Amino acid sequence: MTTPFFESNPNITKPYALMDLDDTLFQTQRKIDAWKLPTAESENLVCATVNKKGEPLSFMSQRQATFFNWLLASTDLIVVTARDRSEIKRVKLPFASWQVLTHGAVILTSNGQMLNDWQQHMYDVLAPIQSKLAELTALIGKHSKNASDALNDLVLTPHVDSFNDGSDSGANHDPLTIYLAIKHAQKNHQILADLAQKLPTLIPDFDEHFYVHVNANNLAILPHAVHKRHAVQFLLTNHLDNQRPSFGFGDSLADLPFLQLLDWYGMPSRGQLHEQRHAE
Repeated sequence: MTTPFFESNPNITKPYALMDLDDTLFQTQRKIDAWKLPTAESENLVCATVNKKGEPLSFMSQRQATFFNWLLASTDLIVVTARDRSEIKRVKLPFASWQVLTHGAVILTSNGQMLNDWQQHMYDVLAPIQSKLAELTALIGKHSKNASDALNDLVLTPHVDSFNDGSDSGANHDPLTIYLAIKHAQKNHQILADLAQKLPTLIPDFDEHFYVHVNANNLAILPHAVHKRHAVQFLLTNHLDNQRPSFGFGDSLADLPFLQLLDWYGMPSRGQLHEQRHAE
């Protein structure tokens, strides 16, 4: 059998582009200034997200907007983000395919509905650890009150959602806590890094149930069952065409496991993942 040589084909098959959002496709003005992003002069910026008041919050540089426009036209763009179902609504960009949200706990179909078999799975794994998450929430609150003034500036936010347990009624149950997010009001990143080291001492068997992700002013405490990689693997195995190529981009260490499932992956030339690779 003779292997043929490549011949161009005018019938284009769109690849899957699985993309992180924040700090990959857009970022706040503070980070634009800190990173000295090119083509990010005020007259070139495009608003990508708004805050809870509807005010512009994150922006695309001219290059980022051009790249995003190419992704929309040339790929099947799949969002893979830590943002939950409420937060994704503040992203003012057109998405028309799958969306992996809340660190992978939620998968939305192209029509914006929760993927039924995935939400049943997440209900099964999250329901048994609700008491652990509640205990952890209380302990972190108590720890911060009894500690230094710097720890009093911690802002703890439980991320919750409602899931269908797969019963015949098909009804969603009361919201379940998915993970805990902590920020520092004064953006003291070292305080969060130190807290991440102390967390395993606050609750018995912490490492058995949870893992911690820290990136700048964001600390997330997540059950092991919640991960972007798990959700992306589920899509690749059960819902995406395995004959189509896939690639993706992400800026943080939490993105790397899902990116490694794809045919090709990369990162922006700034951010946590780039900084670690550059340091090595």
